[in-house]
Amino acid sequence: MIKNVPKDDRPRERLIKSGSSHLSNAEILAIILGSGTRQESVLALSNRLLMHFEGLKLLSDATIEELIAIRGIGTAKAVLILAAVELGKRMHIYRSDERHVIRSPEDGAEYVMEEMRGLNQEHFVTLFLNTKNQIIHKQTIFIGSLNASIVHPREVFREAVKRSAASIIVVHNHPSGDPTPSQEDIHVTRRLVECGKMIGIELIDHLVIGDRKYVSLKEKGYI
Repeated sequence: MIKNVPKDDRPRERLIKSGSSHLSNAEILAIILGSGTRQESVLALSNRLLMHFEGLKLLSDATIEELIAIRGIGTAKAVLILAAVELGKRMHIYRSDERHVIRSPEDGAEYVMEEMRGLNQEHFVTLFLNTKNQIIHKQTIFIGSLNASIVHPREVFREAVKRSAASIIVVHNHPSGDPTPSQEDIHVTRRLVECGKMIGIELIDHLVIGDRKYVSLKEKGYI
């Protein structure tokens, strides 16, 4: 049990003494869980939980039903895990009040990568920029498979006009992790380019987000 572990080696004490960056994933999880069971220490429970989900990636996508199915994890502990995961996600995508400037496709991809790369459905997102290429607003236009009949330019440019945007960047993810553009992606891009020219709001780029990689349709020559 954790009481038999020397005080300086216990997760909470190690965090206080050395900082959270020096703790293993299991130790951080042990602090979140708070306690183990009569048969198992909290560290052993944490290690078993990580082994069951093969690491943090699958654990971060776990449902409350999947968590409470694990021996030693009740509803209270499952809720703590889910809350900690969500807080971590929100902190990772936090944006300061200083507006993000887009100077390259990489800047745009970096802005949305962590938020979009793990999504299980396609999300079509628009970034609205001012004359200094600063992001003034981000909005999800729709969720679902990309289709020209669904991605109507009206929905995209209505918000751009409302926000007095000088230009826009559209972004969508491929849940497969492969950002290779489809023919539908290219068709939607060209349609938005033409509509943007008529309205006077330039489509700067269309980014397709995969798992830690992306494709810029501007760099591919479609814009």
